[in-house]
Amino acid sequence: MSKAFTRENDDAEEEDLELAQQLPLGLKNYITPAGYQSLKDEFDQLWKVERPALVKTITWAASNGDRSENGDYIYGKKRLREIDRRIRFLSKRLDNAEVVDPAQREECDQVFFGATVRVCGQDGVEHTYSIVGVDEADAGRGRISWVSPLARALLKAREGDVITLQTPGGKEELEVADVRYVALSLN
Repeated sequence: MSKAFTRENDDAEEEDLELAQQLPLGLKNYITPAGYQSLKDEFDQLWKVERPALVKTITWAASNGDRSENGDYIYGKKRLREIDRRIRFLSKRLDNAEVVDPAQREECDQVFFGATVRVCGQDGVEHTYSIVGVDEADAGRGRISWVSPLARALLKAREGDVITLQTPGGKEELEVADVRYVALSLN
């Protein structure tokens, strides 16, 4: 059977990852201005720079004749599918984004989207978290998605409140020590 009539599914892992990044149904895609700009920059890089260069390479490779053993053509087409999939994903995310600037929020001691919260655990160790959009979460930098269990536990809490967080190791109590609303940067 000719390869022209078969569909390869080399990208199943990436499709699974895309599905995992979806927001729960009925929730808005809140995002900070820095997060929105990051997605927009990635979209522009793929659409205006990488994709046109790759199309040129594929066109050149296709003009060389036999495509069945032409590595530049085969891998170029595969990379083009990956880029197009990512462009579609970013386009949907940007279209559905609801940009919320934490720096524009009036002073408030209650936790909402965009807050930078300092919490103190039962062991006395303090941690600082910024509540950000799904696409900009980075736990290593203290940025947690607003749909994460920790952020959901913190939402609407006020300075001085003690919240209970259910963890795999059991229940943990955290005291909200400080709530600030500041501009968040990409770095």
